Amino acid sequence: MPEDKNRIAVFVSFSGHGGVERMMLNLCEGLVFLGHPVDLLLIKDRSRYLATAHPDIRIIRLRASHALSALPELVRYLKRERPAALLAAKDRANRIAIVGKRLAGVPTRLAVRMGTHVSGSLIGKPDALKILWRLMIRLFYNRADEIVGNSKGIIEDLSGITGLPMDRMTVIPNPVVTDRMAVLAAEAVDHPWFVEDEPPVILGSGRLTRQKDFATLVRAFAQVRQNRPCRLVILGEGRDRAMLEGLAGELGVEKDVDLPGFVDNPYAYVAKASLFALSSIWEGAPNVLVEALALGIPSVAADCPSGPAEILAGGRYGRLVPPGDAGALARAIVETLDHPPETGMLKDAAADYTQAVSSRRYRDLLLPAEAEHSKSAEARS
Repeated sequence: MPEDKNRIAVFVSFSGHGGVERMMLNLCEGLVFLGHPVDLLLIKDRSRYLATAHPDIRIIRLRASHALSALPELVRYLKRERPAALLAAKDRANRIAIVGKRLAGVPTRLAVRMGTHVSGSLIGKPDALKILWRLMIRLFYNRADEIVGNSKGIIEDLSGITGLPMDRMTVIPNPVVTDRMAVLAAEAVDHPWFVEDEPPVILGSGRLTRQKDFATLVRAFAQVRQNRPCRLVILGEGRDRAMLEGLAGELGVEKDVDLPGFVDNPYAYVAKASLFALSSIWEGAPNVLVEALALGIPSVAADCPSGPAEILAGGRYGRLVPPGDAGALARAIVETLDHPPETGMLKDAAADYTQAVSSRRYRDLLLPAEAEHSKSAEARS
């Protein structure tokens, strides 16, 4: 193992089975593959994905129920271990990491990562909450050494909130595509609709919450279903389940809509779908859209802030429609089913989102001296 002067710590809360949890594990693993000791500091550890963590990742479970209560242990960790770099992910963890580094008085390089579009996530929230959240970000984030967003839209939004120039921030695409994705995608699916000679399956995936706006997807599907046989499967769990099931019943498509809940291997479902549809009101950089591209599956997406337009290159790799517009989404689904893009082109579009590319860019940002050393070594070889 390298000397501890190259140790990287990642400070985050694992509170479910979403994209942040998978991406942080992919990133930690990628940094391990680059030869760095990695500590994963967990505020919460409620995620099935932890069982898949690389054995060389040192998982440190902090005795905390939320980000603020993790502050004392974070300070003790920083003083004791003095990692070369600390990456925090999610807003509350970001702010606590900034305070923790200052209290610890260590030279650790600190990067904070934002993976969601803040302004988009505040739509419909009380004005007082919007003002408070924006104020907190403005007060804290300029004290970090680096600010990272996983899409250009996110750092544009952060620049507007913080008043910091965009060149003070860095876009690093998520480490979505791993070597094991293809292996998992090839596994069988225990579902009667994903077999030959059955109608095409339109797939959605994500938490069943307001953000994902699966109600619009169900309404769009009902329009498509009026004119052609097809089915809709939405992977994930959440508070909107009953509403979505009721909506499918109202629209008369309940027999062709299935909500299997959380599945251990979503890649197998994505790989066997005829089309992937993203209907979100806001995002950061939706990983599942990248996964669909990497597996060669045609996609359509709501052109929400932020991520889909960047991932789909303004519509080159998949049709974009206005958020909340069921009619436009239905038309995009029909057009894509009738005229799917070429598989190889879709896979090429995911090249910037590989674990190797993303992890190296994070390493270069967190450990610039190590990055220069690696570049010099490559130049000499």
